Amino acid sequence: MNYLSNNIKHIRTLKGLTQEQFAEDLKVSRSRISSYEENRAIPPIDFLINLSDYFNLPIDILVKNDLSAATDSSFIEIGNSRVLFPITIDGADEDLIEIIPIEASAGYLRGYSDPEYIEHLSKIKLPFLPTGTHRAFPIKGDSMLPVKSGSYIVAKFIENIQDIKDGRTYIVLSRSEGMVYKRVFKKLEEHQMLLMVSDNKKYDPYYLPAIEVLEIWEFTCSINTQEYEEHELKISSIASMLTQLGVELKELEKSLN
Repeated sequence: MNYLSNNIKHIRTLKGLTQEQFAEDLKVSRSRISSYEENRAIPPIDFLINLSDYFNLPIDILVKNDLSAATDSSFIEIGNSRVLFPITIDGADEDLIEIIPIEASAGYLRGYSDPEYIEHLSKIKLPFLPTGTHRAFPIKGDSMLPVKSGSYIVAKFIENIQDIKDGRTYIVLSRSEGMVYKRVFKKLEEHQMLLMVSDNKKYDPYYLPAIEVLEIWEFTCSINTQEYEEHELKISSIASMLTQLGVELKELEKSLN
């Protein structure tokens, strides 16, 4: 089923635009907008491309998904997935990413779906990031060494839980666990669970029901806010840590002797 006409009208309304304002922004006539919204005409591909850029949504989502349940223009829900719009750009049209402060990380579980909460977060520009919606999350504790407590993980929003790649690290927001950073393995077909694994092996793996997951963000890079202590940089400490992860370091140790 094609939902395009209803989606155009609904998202335009969410953004508080009249047909005249919307038409002016897209450099077309108001009558064309009206004909598309009333499903009296089929938009050409060049209009769909412009529409996709304007709404910051893929064309296939605009066409194939009913977005009428969206109540805010900063994100929409499609089935069990949330699709975020890019929220902020600076004066040079470059994406800015929101930073979840350490002191407010507990509040992210309450505010993650509140556009006003997100809008008031501090923002930074990281021009080397790949495409996609990114956010910076604070890390507490030592479960994911060598990432130090107090560091930030910059991560990319993942729309569908099925897109998780086994063994990679993710920020996972859930009703039961809050916000955690773990190495994740899909156990969806067998158990409808995610296996959450810490890199520090003193912490036991555990299962998280998929139904509890609210958001998933895939690791892009980390920002360390503290200097490493001398003992943390010794090869013996690093070797011990990596050996716990099952990494063979015999050749490396030989080369350093």
